[in-house]
Amino acid sequence: MARPRDINDNKEESPKVRISKSSIKEAMVIFKYLKPYKGYFIGGLIFIALSSGTTMTFPFMLKRLIDSAHGDLKGAMAFSPGTIALAMIGLLCVQMIVSFFRIYLFTYVGEHAVADMRKEIYNKMITMSMDFFAQRRVGELSSRITADVSQIQDAVTTIFAEILRGVLTLIIGIVLILFISTKMTLLMLSVVPVIIVIALVFGKFIRKLSRTTQDQLAESGTIVQETLTGISNVKAFSNEWYEIKRYNKSIENVVSLAIKSGKYRGLFVSFMLFSVFGAIVLVVWYGAGLMQQHLLTFGQLTEFVVYTAFVGGTLAGFADLYSQLQKTIGATQRIRELLRETTEDVSAEPEQIIPEFKLTGDVTIENIAFSYPSRKEIEVLKNINIEAKSGQQIAIVGPSGAGKSTLVSLLLRFYEPVKGRILFDGKEASTIPLTQLRKQTALVPQDILLFGGTIFENIAYGKPGADPDEVQKAAKQANAHDFITGFPEGYETVVGERGVKLSGGQRQRIAIARAILKDPAILLLDEATSSLDSESEALVQEALQNLMRNRTSFVIAHRLSTIRNADLIIVLEDGRVVESGTHQDLIQIEEGLYRNLNKLQLFEA
Repeated sequence: MARPRDINDNKEESPKVRISKSSIKEAMVIFKYLKPYKGYFIGGLIFIALSSGTTMTFPFMLKRLIDSAHGDLKGAMAFSPGTIALAMIGLLCVQMIVSFFRIYLFTYVGEHAVADMRKEIYNKMITMSMDFFAQRRVGELSSRITADVSQIQDAVTTIFAEILRGVLTLIIGIVLILFISTKMTLLMLSVVPVIIVIALVFGKFIRKLSRTTQDQLAESGTIVQETLTGISNVKAFSNEWYEIKRYNKSIENVVSLAIKSGKYRGLFVSFMLFSVFGAIVLVVWYGAGLMQQHLLTFGQLTEFVVYTAFVGGTLAGFADLYSQLQKTIGATQRIRELLRETTEDVSAEPEQIIPEFKLTGDVTIENIAFSYPSRKEIEVLKNINIEAKSGQQIAIVGPSGAGKSTLVSLLLRFYEPVKGRILFDGKEASTIPLTQLRKQTALVPQDILLFGGTIFENIAYGKPGADPDEVQKAAKQANAHDFITGFPEGYETVVGERGVKLSGGQRQRIAIARAILKDPAILLLDEATSSLDSESEALVQEALQNLMRNRTSFVIAHRLSTIRNADLIIVLEDGRVVESGTHQDLIQIEEGLYRNLNKLQLFEA
């Protein structure tokens, strides 16, 4: 029988789908991952058959033991009760060994197959385009590699085995009870279907109620996640008790639903116990009559009752197994959808830059127009033309929503332009392998994401395998070495999730050190100093100057004072280049956008 599931398990369940020929064919993808371990899988199937055989032999041996004690065994099969009892102990030992190997082999196959599946899914997800991630929630994708794969893991390690074991038990059991007494079998089979139908209807209602309880518990988890993620806002607005009341109310709803579910489960279990034991009483009563007529021995009656219990238990278990099989097929369909998605061309390439694709830093943007795939009717960039020579600093300014960050995304080839082209050293971007291009490009965004490891690991992310001297040199150039060595653990300081243990300026300097270590030909800075205080900005600005030296740099700037020395300033408005030139050129344009922006910032200062 399938393992029971806790109704309070709040992981996202895989959707149930109707079992059909096409859905089963879709689910056969599972066997692709079982193929490397087919020897172990076949071995597991053999041990399932042996397990069913030894299990169904036990009632037969029990019958012979009872008949032997009553003296009902005659002839060559008339063994003593002690001999039969020893044989039963031996059978139990065989069953123990068979069960161990059955579970071990299926666990071995299941864990390895699921590990292979998780690796392939993760590899697929991480190589998807940015548009793919823009249209999906992280929680949804996380569910693919956790809940969906776990459901498939249950299928491989448990559900398939239990279905096969159940089918064998059912076939052998019905054949044997028919052989013992056709009349009692027909009587039993006339009662069991009624019990099964009621159990299916009742069970469906209870599962629906349990799912409602799970959803409510998941909502409680969402409250906790949101509250802890935005804890600074909670405290800033003194809303601790508001959140406590909100969470308490949600938990009380969970308790109420769980108690309601418990009542119905109690009624269901009580009904099942009454029905099953009532059916056994009916069968035993009828069998007792056959015994009085000397048509049945006590051992045969006992054997029949035990086989009936096996058959009834197996039939009852099929309802849950069917439900789990529906979920498994639903999980495989969602995973198949993901695996059919198109990925970026970031297949394994040499770690070093291939000389043929080594860039000097010349960048040409010709007549670029762009709309996001999810909003094709809105043109974000319109006929953009920019020319950057190697080592030049190109500043991009303009009001919010002008398309500045989108332009950076195009340079990184997160998206492809709808019209026009981008050239690197005179070569069209599409002719340069994606990995080779991105290896020579570094991005320092406004909102720095640090991974939850050490400072050393976060800096070395720019050049995996870098030695400590290289990392320290990069940190010094980024004005980060002093504050890093000020920590008790130095470079081994754990930064916490998303770098929460560090200030904004410290995170920026670590990101700059990471970019310096990468040593890119082209640098992209997306408002890297806009959210810093004056002291931090001065340190970060100095680090940025070290980073930009002898590199082609595209700088999205909010504070215009930081880009006055840029070789070329591009002013964007509504997706168009409305002005371009040096700071001195643009400041002279009467009623020019750049001049107005500059005046506003001087006034604010």
